[in-house]
Amino acid sequence: MHRGLFEERSTPVKNATVKLKIHSFQYYTRILVVVLLVVIVSLLVVQLFKGGGEKLPERIELPAENPANPGPHSGPAAPPAHSLEELVKPLETLGPINSIVVSQHGEIVAEEYFRGMHAGRANNIKSVSKSILSILTGIAIDKGYLEGVDQPIGEFFPEYFDDNADSAKAAITIGDLLTMRSGLASTSGGNYGPWVTSRNWILHALNRPLTGEPGVDRTYSTGNTHLLGVILSRASDMSLLAFANRYLFGPMDIRVGGWDRDPQGYYLGGNNMAIRTRDMIKIGQLMMDMGEYNGEQIVSGDWIIRSVRPVTGRRAGNDNYGFLWFRRMAADYHMVYAFGNGGQYIMILPELKAVIAFTTRNNSGQHTRSYRRELIRALDREVVPWLASKYYYREMS
Repeated sequence: MHRGLFEERSTPVKNATVKLKIHSFQYYTRILVVVLLVVIVSLLVVQLFKGGGEKLPERIELPAENPANPGPHSGPAAPPAHSLEELVKPLETLGPINSIVVSQHGEIVAEEYFRGMHAGRANNIKSVSKSILSILTGIAIDKGYLEGVDQPIGEFFPEYFDDNADSAKAAITIGDLLTMRSGLASTSGGNYGPWVTSRNWILHALNRPLTGEPGVDRTYSTGNTHLLGVILSRASDMSLLAFANRYLFGPMDIRVGGWDRDPQGYYLGGNNMAIRTRDMIKIGQLMMDMGEYNGEQIVSGDWIIRSVRPVTGRRAGNDNYGFLWFRRMAADYHMVYAFGNGGQYIMILPELKAVIAFTTRNNSGQHTRSYRRELIRALDREVVPWLASKYYYREMS
């Protein structure tokens, strides 16, 4: 005959009472274990949806009063054993580097030029200009020229959409262009030549087929950023250079040495802009200082935060992409960076209050992929630890 868990057996009352207590203890223990497992699983799920467990600072400069930031790592209290110049100069041998400038706490701490380059000479920064375009987009939104990142692009290109009714393309947003998620087939790589030799770069970019879902699939394309540059020009009724000079370059004393235009006269959004390496440092410092330069708010701090927050990435845990800005870890420190073909870089290390800029000769003919790997390795092993040592020594002195 089957007996229930708490049913007394035909044994003495004392033994039955003991067995009842044992079964009760086991029962409630099982319930407690189940509850604990549910709580643990819930916490893991919450952490997963908070960003895969990666702790990312909510502000690009790391004020002590902001508990959301990871804060400074524990570091050495002694000054670096070598000068930064001793570490930076040999980097020139890795590839066609023609300038290296490093700043920390707003001051130049190393500056080297090679291969005929000098402080007053502008260099083609290639796609680093995409990250500058991101800043210009933030300014346009701040000033009311654009409604925001959710604004559709269709209204800005009547010459295309009046003859090509395409609701999917017309619904592509400014945010989609900023994150390379327009869904349009790329104009970069092997498609770049046919694009820039076409009669109309705007129509050519918009005529590209949708190979991905807008707002979802990321495909790197300079066509996206050129459309964005044209939108800024049409929304402000200024050329992209005039807009940049009025709101960004002028206030920061940045001089553009050259900038390609398309056949219709629009400046190339996101490529082939030439500025000085020290001006690249200024751009990095502007990002570090939450959009402020010499006491003037150039672009809102909220935009800076949004633009460096990862939205899409190439590989999990490696390069994350925001609004035309990349992110990676460099020797355990967060790095926000702009990258241009050939090895043009603006690198920002918020935790160390440091900015690094590199330029290379664009016509060197050298393949730069292996050089870039060696450069990143040298930075992570030598330059970033030097900056960390300098930072902590200053903080603890």
